[in-house]
Amino acid sequence: MQATAGLPAKTSNPRETEDCQLSLFNLDLPRNAGRYPELRYMGSKHRLLPWIHNVLRTLDFQTAADPFVGSGCVAYLLKSMGKKVLASDFLNFPTVLAIATVENDNVQLDSRATDRLLKPITDGPRFIEETFDGVFFTREDLRFLDRVSANIEKLDDTYQQALARAALIRSCLKKQPRGVFTVSGDLSHYDDGRRDLHLSMEQHFLEQVETFNDVVFTNGHRSTVRRADVFTIKPHSIDLVYLDPPYVPRSDDNCYVKRYHFLEGLSCYWKGLRIMQDTKVRKIEKRYTPFSYRKTAIEAFESLFRLYRESIIVLSYSSNGFPDLEVLKKLVRRYKSNVTIHEKPHRYHFGTHEHVARSEVKEYLVVAR
Repeated sequence: MQATAGLPAKTSNPRETEDCQLSLFNLDLPRNAGRYPELRYMGSKHRLLPWIHNVLRTLDFQTAADPFVGSGCVAYLLKSMGKKVLASDFLNFPTVLAIATVENDNVQLDSRATDRLLKPITDGPRFIEETFDGVFFTREDLRFLDRVSANIEKLDDTYQQALARAALIRSCLKKQPRGVFTVSGDLSHYDDGRRDLHLSMEQHFLEQVETFNDVVFTNGHRSTVRRADVFTIKPHSIDLVYLDPPYVPRSDDNCYVKRYHFLEGLSCYWKGLRIMQDTKVRKIEKRYTPFSYRKTAIEAFESLFRLYRESIIVLSYSSNGFPDLEVLKKLVRRYKSNVTIHEKPHRYHFGTHEHVARSEVKEYLVVAR
């Protein structure tokens, strides 16, 4: 099934009221960007997209890199602005999301493919059911994840596989009460009546197939996505780079693997990953990044600025991060003479605690030319 930028917008599913509200939150956004689904992802910039767009549209560029693609919403915004995008991430599941929505120009999951994904399997795999029984989700939901994961491998098209995995990823995020995978067992005390908590995983999946089908479009350029650590990339002919690395917070930590290990495993059916069986939530081994530690973060930022010194640098940063903004300004000025700071108050809607002081921050966009 083909999808192009010229197709009329689809009527929103009333069952996706929250997503509909978010997709229409600012009419100044490029039309396609407003349809990108919000994911409950730590540090997601989805609610900041109108502000980010207002900054980006003042800059002269045709090719853009996003080497910390995360939820994919900014890379998708860049695609919606008509740019050629080169996106990457050191984790697999953000890469899958971006392949489905940024690199993918015209492939959707049609009814035939969806039927294949839902097809029962005799003596099928039970890895998820056996590994996460009593940890996350009901046994029926875990069996569904096993079944669809096995059927994904039978799809011939890479983009259909990515779309199906993206639908599973968002289904699991919506079904998990806090949107993270750090607690296990009975989570009934988180039940606040949300519809998402009462749908089966299959119902979620079918809705998310429609959601991700709806964001597929082409802008006439060939964007590419790959899994890669930022320091293994050799940028070439990149007009602008958008940087949103996992900065060290003032409290807690910035470990995405700890919070989203289940999604990382689901995105590749735990192939090549070692599960830490002695942990209650069956975590996987944490991957090292220098941005996670105070002793290495400053050097990592300078290496980042040096790597993209030939491009316009747009750094997304927060007032609750380490190092301080003034330190970052000094670092980037070693490579760029023109540095502008854009600032916006912001409250992150992450987690369930009502009085989390660190959720109220100043968000910065550091533009260096």
